[in-house]
Amino acid sequence: MTGTETGAVSARERSQGLARSLFRVALPRWRGGRYSLSKLFFNFYLLAMGSFVAIAFTADFVISTAQRGITDDYARRFMRGTITLIEDELFRQPRHAWPSKIEELDQKFAYRLNIVERITLDKILKPQQVIKLDAGDIAIDHDDDIMYHRLGNTSKVLVVGPLAVSRNPEQTDRLPLEARLRLLTWSLTGLIFGIALWFWVRPVWRDLEAIRQTTRDLGDGNFDARSPPARSQLFSPLAETMNSMAERVQQLLATHRELSCGISHELRTPIARMRFALEMLAETNHRDERERLWTMMEDDLDELDHLIDTSLTYARFEREAPAAHFTSVRFADWLVDQVESVRLLGRRLEVEVDTSRLPPQLNVDLDRKAMPYALRNILRNAFKYAGQKILVSAELDGDHIRILVDDDGIGIPPEEREHIFSAFTRLDRSRDRATGGYGLGLAIVRRVLELHGGTATADAAPLGGARFTLSWKAHQ
Repeated sequence: MTGTETGAVSARERSQGLARSLFRVALPRWRGGRYSLSKLFFNFYLLAMGSFVAIAFTADFVISTAQRGITDDYARRFMRGTITLIEDELFRQPRHAWPSKIEELDQKFAYRLNIVERITLDKILKPQQVIKLDAGDIAIDHDDDIMYHRLGNTSKVLVVGPLAVSRNPEQTDRLPLEARLRLLTWSLTGLIFGIALWFWVRPVWRDLEAIRQTTRDLGDGNFDARSPPARSQLFSPLAETMNSMAERVQQLLATHRELSCGISHELRTPIARMRFALEMLAETNHRDERERLWTMMEDDLDELDHLIDTSLTYARFEREAPAAHFTSVRFADWLVDQVESVRLLGRRLEVEVDTSRLPPQLNVDLDRKAMPYALRNILRNAFKYAGQKILVSAELDGDHIRILVDDDGIGIPPEEREHIFSAFTRLDRSRDRATGGYGLGLAIVRRVLELHGGTATADAAPLGGARFTLSWKAHQ
């Protein structure tokens, strides 16, 4: 294996190693300890259900507080008649008989009845309730669900309640009906929510597992790995982005490998010629021969410089297409100027420019830095293979401008016309030094046209050789 080939292999290994390192950094932190579906479900469930319960209780507290005044008024109106009847019944009896009478009445009601001294309530009731009590109104203790009513102007106070406590002995140790209904409601809510959450978490977990496995494969150097389509809309953009990133990394690695192998192959020929020329230079004393060998080495150095420049340009387009900076130009004048700038390279060839099919004073949008590079590469390619004549013409087809470059050379076989736009692709007949090249010019032409949102194609020319067509939207 030659030194250049060894360098290309090592460069390829370094690039792949760098890509693996990047993907390993991107691996989830839970790669070592397997994160189970049940743990994910319970974490989501506890978080969501806890938040839901907290919100529900907060809302219930706020609503209960806001409605407390309305509830109190309703309870007073509801119980006022009953309390008045009990008060009337007591006033029919002597005061010393009130305790026995209240015990008798207590047996007939579902809630408890009692009589206490007014002074004992100062520490039980709030000041607002004490004021209502002394005013002859009904005071309500919300904490114990008890009502208090002062019996006339006496120091005695009728106590009604707790209202929520049942007098049925069979229900003494049971939860109140409201509490049982709430418990049943929350249990059903939690169960239904858990089932719904399970069916939501399961596809999310599968998507996480698929993305994790894809990331692990990419981190291990398998750049053909792709994440399957996500089952949930939550991870669909992430899976698409990861696949796009993997394709881009794979494309960059392929370009790097292609450039490394192609450049190493192309470098061998001029370097071998220079080494041969140096050996011949050391063995000859003839001035003419020495000058000829010096000229050969200078040509080889120019070839190496052109190869490096072209390779860097191609790598820049492959790595990241630069943003196009469009400028409106008078197209017929621009086309004539571009052909004139390289006409000398055609030497003996007849190079003709035809702009008769263009509308007068036509302006076209193009990148004035990139598009000349594409046109000159097409013209240089035509100069290599043309026999006597090259015709450059242009036409406006709808909203697209087209440049046609025809030559009378040997043409391009139909099966090769698409392939020649790939990097480092050359036809067998072009491998001699006179028409060599590196197979990068046409690849760059296609990248430039893609930058303009257009196309570059090859076909048969009316002159008998090849026709190259550059087409893009005239007004961006």
